[in-house]
Amino acid sequence: MEFATRKSARRLVIGLVLVGGGLYAGGWYMCRCSARATTETKPVKIDANNLRKHITTLAGDIGPRNVFRPDKLRAAAAYIENEWRAQGHAVSRQVYEVNRMACANLEVVIPGQQRPAEIIVVGAHYDTVDETPGANDNGTGVAALLELTRDFPPAARTVKFVAFVNEEPPWFQTELMGSRVYARAARERGDDIRAMLALETMGFFRDERGSQHFPSKLFNLFYPDRGNFIAFIADLKSRAVLRRAVAAFRQRTNFPAECCATFPQIAGVAWSDHDSFWHEGYRALMITDTAPLRYPHYHEPTDTPDKIDYPRLAQVTDGVAATVTALANE
Repeated sequence: MEFATRKSARRLVIGLVLVGGGLYAGGWYMCRCSARATTETKPVKIDANNLRKHITTLAGDIGPRNVFRPDKLRAAAAYIENEWRAQGHAVSRQVYEVNRMACANLEVVIPGQQRPAEIIVVGAHYDTVDETPGANDNGTGVAALLELTRDFPPAARTVKFVAFVNEEPPWFQTELMGSRVYARAARERGDDIRAMLALETMGFFRDERGSQHFPSKLFNLFYPDRGNFIAFIADLKSRAVLRRAVAAFRQRTNFPAECCATFPQIAGVAWSDHDSFWHEGYRALMITDTAPLRYPHYHEPTDTPDKIDYPRLAQVTDGVAATVTALANE
C-alpha cells in the first residue's frame, strides 16, 4: 500500500513537471505568428554600405562607449546627431545626469499627417558594456535606426525615432536606464504611444544546425535550430501589435522571421528597451537576432564590425522599414 502511494505520488510529480513544462513552452509558442512570407524577391532599398559605415564608426573608431568612458559616449551621441542632421532632421535631446555626467536620449520626430497624437516609437540604445566595442550590441540597432530615417515618408501617425543611452548594466532595468527615463516622461505627458519597437542586436546569422539555442530545450519543438532568422518578441499584452508587425515584415521580405508573445520572466524576453515601455503600460516588442542565444561574441571584446553580416542586416532593416510604415499608417 505504501509502495503504491509513493508510486502515485511520483506519477503526480512527473505529471506536474510535464504540465508545467508544457505551459512554459506553450506560453512562448502560443502566439507564434502564422502569416506567410512573400514569395517575391524584392529589391532591398537599404544600403548595406551605409550600415557598415555606421557600425565601423561606432564599434571601430569610437569603440566601448558608456558613462565610464564619457568621451566615447559623447562621441557616439555626436555621430548619431550629425548623421540625422545631415539627413535634414531636427534632433531633440532629453538630458539627465548619471554619475555626474550629462547623458542624452536623442530623438527625431516625423509628425503624423492624419492622427498626429497617435505615436509609434522606434528605438535602439547606443551605449555598450565596458570593454566591448558593441558592433552587434548595439551598433546594428543604431545603424538600422539611422537608415530607417533616411527616406522615411510622413505617415498617418507620428513616428519618433530614438537613440537611447544607458541600456547596459549597471543601469539596465533601473530608473537611470535611458529608455526608462524616456518612457516615464511619455507616460507623465499622456503620450498616446500605440506601439514601440526596440532594435536590438540584429546583424549576426548562422546557417549550420545547432547554431540557435533557447532558454529551454522545449522550445526546440517549435522553433528552428539554425540561427538564420530574425525574431520579433513581445509580452502577451502586445501580441496584437506583434502579429501586425510581423505580417508587414513578411509582406515586404522573405527573410526568415520567427515571433512569439510570451511571459517577460523568461530569460531574454525583456532584455532591451521595450521592457521600459511595458513598465509604463505601453505595447512594445523587440526585433533581434537573439544574440545571447547564438552570438559567441555577445558582451565580449570580440564584438567587432567584421562579425556582422551586412547584406542580411540590410534585408532585415528593409523589412523593418515596411513594418514601421505599416504600423504608422494603420
